[in-house]
Amino acid sequence: MSKRIATLNVIAWGGFWAFGYLAITAGATQPGQMLMAGFLAALGGGIGLWCYLRLVDHSEKIGYRAPGPRKQQKPEHHSAVLADL
Repeated sequence: MSKRIATLNVIAWGGFWAFGYLAITAGATQPGQMLMAGFLAALGGGIGLWCYLRLVDHSEKIGYRAPGPRKQQKPEHHSAVLADL
């Protein structure tokens, strides 16, 4: 499953850069083309970001990447802080 997400990640970021370039270089006389290319670039960026975050989560679960600082905190830490209030 992670290979499919990685493939989708590459395709989505490719679409982001390609349609982003088209949106930036579209002439001011073609607002429809600029709007559609901008929408597709935003969609590609959103899907690419979602895929990237899923891949990071997957790599933390299988042990390839160390968990982030928020995931390393112990639940006791939160209860001790709440007890002081």
